[in-house]
Amino acid sequence: MVEKIQRRMSESRSARWIVLLMVSLTMMCGYFLTDVLAPLKGLLIEIFHWDNTDFGLFNSGYGWFNIFLLMLIFGGMVLDKMGARFTGVVSVAVMLVGIGIKYYAIGFMDAGRMVDFWFFGAQTMKLQVLVASLGYALFAVGYETIGITANKIVVRWFKGKELAFALGMNLAFARMGTFLALALPLPIAKAFGNSIRTPILFGMILLLLGFLTFLVFIVMDRKLDSEKAQEGLADDERFRFRDIFSIFKIQAFWYVALLCLLFYAAVHPFVKFAVDLVVQKFGVAGEYSGLIPSLLPVGTLILTPLFGSIYDRRGKGASMMILGALMLVFVYAGFSLPWLNHWSAAVVLVMVLGVAFSLVPSAMWPSVAKIIPEHELGTAYALIFWMQNWGLAGIPLLIGWSLDRWGTLPPETVDGVLTPRYDYTVPMLIFLCLGILAVLFGFLLKGEDRRKGYGLQKPNIVK
Repeated sequence: MVEKIQRRMSESRSARWIVLLMVSLTMMCGYFLTDVLAPLKGLLIEIFHWDNTDFGLFNSGYGWFNIFLLMLIFGGMVLDKMGARFTGVVSVAVMLVGIGIKYYAIGFMDAGRMVDFWFFGAQTMKLQVLVASLGYALFAVGYETIGITANKIVVRWFKGKELAFALGMNLAFARMGTFLALALPLPIAKAFGNSIRTPILFGMILLLLGFLTFLVFIVMDRKLDSEKAQEGLADDERFRFRDIFSIFKIQAFWYVALLCLLFYAAVHPFVKFAVDLVVQKFGVAGEYSGLIPSLLPVGTLILTPLFGSIYDRRGKGASMMILGALMLVFVYAGFSLPWLNHWSAAVVLVMVLGVAFSLVPSAMWPSVAKIIPEHELGTAYALIFWMQNWGLAGIPLLIGWSLDRWGTLPPETVDGVLTPRYDYTVPMLIFLCLGILAVLFGFLLKGEDRRKGYGLQKPNIVK
């Protein structure tokens, strides 16, 4: 019997790493599409006459359906009820429909047409912005659900083994998608005559390829289920709706969720505005403006798996999260200093932010698996992602509004073109406050772990 169990696919080192690769490639393609318009903000303003509020509103659309229609929470319940294979296929299909709507809006709609639409006090808005935002919102439903699906898949295949390292590798592939999204869209758009829709089409093709790799995982996961059934090894009990209330009662869950909300709200919205920031504050030429922000995910390609491996073998997960949050405070304090405006300072600060962007997730996501039972894990991840989406939706809108309200400067003529100018001090102070709050919840989580003994400070590998 022991020999049979050892021959299971989850015990095969090569099989579980192939599964990780297939799932991570799908995540990478999704991350590219998530940030594909971030480096094209200048073109959106120049060609379609968007303003900062339009751009912030579009990026806030990422959370509309997930937050207000609770789609992400339902996605987590479907994941725990129906399994990762079904949920993954549906999620990718939803992503494709959503990105198709955004492609249509950007590529074919009249940029000047206005429509009555109430949103946070706005009476009218550009129809193109509204439709693109709705497409982005639908894409986010699929993307956030595939995110929690990927996490649960990795836990299923790696629990008791190299869990944090595997989750770190999954994140590293995702960060590669972010790197490509910051580095490629502007050159692609310029190569096709400032065509903003072309990078979106490129991303759709990538996502189709990612879907094919997910099908490989489905075949392997079916085989694992078959082996378990033959050996009489049942999975954890299925999720029941009342289990969601048991999750709510866990204080450590709330600390992790709020830390996640604050941390990601201080990083992902920054990426949306980072290209414009290095142009406006650090004077980097437009064609090179995406290079400095693209350093953010580059370091995470190596550091996230490395920090995950350290957590697997040495522990100290809560301490790693606190250290990463402290780095956020340092970074945004630096960005908010008006006299710190040399491009080399931007490089250093972005690289430190990249280290923080590796530390916190590499410890956070494996820690959730220590706090929450596996049959509730998909719903727990969904709840955390749902709370995270409040930050991802609200902070870009707040940043865009604050730029228009307090950051607008007299335009300057650059190469004969009248160019808008903005002061990013207030947005950086907003991010700084988020970092300070993240540190607070990191300490609260560490104290709760000390009281309840979840093992966040202990290694993940069971010897």
